[in-house]
Amino acid sequence: MCSPREVLLVGEGNFSFSVALIESSIDELNVTSTCLQSEEKAYRLDNARENIQRIRDCGSTVLFQVDCTCLNEHEALQNHLFDCIIFNFPHFGRKSGVKKNRNLLAKFFLSCVQVLKGEGEVHVALCNGQGGTPADSPMREWHNSWQVVAMAAEAGLVLSEVHPFDPMKYQGYKCTGYRSQDKGFHVESGLNHIFTRSYPYTTPALTLKMEAALGKDSILFELPEELSEYVNRSFLDSESYHPVKLVQEQLLRELKSSWPVYTLTQNFPELVCCTPDQPHTFGPDVAASDMYWVRPIETHGPREEDEMMGDDHLSSNTKYALQPSMLMHLSEIIQHKDFSPGTLHALSGLVFRRAPVSSSTSPVHHQLLLVGAFPSDSEPLKCLQGCLETLLSPYGVSFVGDQEDNKKVWMNSEKHPKFGRLVYVSAPEYEFQGVRLSVVTINLDYLATLVFNLFDWRLLWSPDPRFLHHFSSKPLEPFCTFSLYPPSYSHDISFWMEPDSFDELDFHAVVRQASAGAVREVVLVDRFRHPHMGHASLCYRLTYQSPDRALSHSQVKDIHNQLRQLMSQKLQVTLR
Repeated sequence: MCSPREVLLVGEGNFSFSVALIESSIDELNVTSTCLQSEEKAYRLDNARENIQRIRDCGSTVLFQVDCTCLNEHEALQNHLFDCIIFNFPHFGRKSGVKKNRNLLAKFFLSCVQVLKGEGEVHVALCNGQGGTPADSPMREWHNSWQVVAMAAEAGLVLSEVHPFDPMKYQGYKCTGYRSQDKGFHVESGLNHIFTRSYPYTTPALTLKMEAALGKDSILFELPEELSEYVNRSFLDSESYHPVKLVQEQLLRELKSSWPVYTLTQNFPELVCCTPDQPHTFGPDVAASDMYWVRPIETHGPREEDEMMGDDHLSSNTKYALQPSMLMHLSEIIQHKDFSPGTLHALSGLVFRRAPVSSSTSPVHHQLLLVGAFPSDSEPLKCLQGCLETLLSPYGVSFVGDQEDNKKVWMNSEKHPKFGRLVYVSAPEYEFQGVRLSVVTINLDYLATLVFNLFDWRLLWSPDPRFLHHFSSKPLEPFCTFSLYPPSYSHDISFWMEPDSFDELDFHAVVRQASAGAVREVVLVDRFRHPHMGHASLCYRLTYQSPDRALSHSQVKDIHNQLRQLMSQKLQVTLR
């Protein structure tokens, strides 16, 4: 048997809403109804005495002189946690402006979280236009609204639902308190905002050390700090129901209706050994500057040939990097004992590519590699394109031939151009057998954002349990976000730099490290070159916005200050 829901109402005027809630609810509730006034003043309001008696007759509690901005300080509320806290049409009183009402909301939310259960809700009803969200019609200018989502973020709360406040649902409810009078607000077009706790925003504290096996060598290395939240997440494991895994399974399931599909399950290393002038071996669009080069900390178990020949055969330019593409495993797939013509062989895993901070690019993604050897006269690439086009065109995916290479076709979407590729590859093993090697690479992360209608690729990496819960219960339905209208904050950062020593991608890496992914976009807005000194000044605009976690103005200020400190330590720049 479920225990009754604990409900706290604050800022009640004549207590008519409390009565209506108790008498209309089909669930069993334990209601604690409170107001700011003394008992004597509360009784002066119309029908208040009768309403208070009706609440008590139902076994609920009425408390007076409860300040909603310091709930935990009230003796009767200390050590008491609630499932739901309701504040209808808050107002600072008199002719107070938007700043005072914002401050009231901010203090109320900070007070709420001290008496709110972990999965509890905070309901705030506001008049139309006050909240400052797109749900308001018309929507006020941001500076003229109460900025309710940003105020809630100060307490680690996100807006999870917003819907019209229906006064007809609460028969007998009479709103009071307009300008501290026994007079109601315009509730007919009001909105009820429902807030829930956010997963906390924390920056990684420790450098992550990883180990990879290359041949008979075991390499211990430090992962670049901006990538720490993207590894060891096991999205593609057999027990996973992550959307990236669901998209891959559905895609392979559909392809099996046209070809046999064999999925390789080997754990290939995510580390590659090569020289900086060889990145083309991992794909035609991979440049050395795009790769994450890492320095090994320790190397154990030398290769047999190293023991016999020493290290003279290894180039002095040989370095280690995180794999930039699954294409690096193409030869291993072709030479695999189970590789056979006429079958599509599938391999997927994480790939790493240095990229600017942007809503359309990510430094890490899951890539699916499909390899098949098919008779040339069957035009396998056209057949693959036709099958994929049928599957993916409903999600806005188009296929465009490469203007410079008629053996290559790109997969595009409006937000993510060239997120997949179909191409014929030269394979000496099959040159005299009338067989062509067809290769497909697909960014599964971007495809998942299209299939499940995710507005931000960063959601795929959300640690909030509510994200994965959606796909465990409704695996093939579009995702409904639990964080509506996240606030956005813009901050500029300017610095002097020497043009020959500045790598813009290094700057973006520091932004990722300092913000732990809280920056949605980085845009260069100004550039100045000193006519005599030769050095240049750059100004970047950073847009802070989180798709899944509460991000407050005060947090952003702290993150931005941390970024400035980190830039001074890691980049050869002079901050302005």
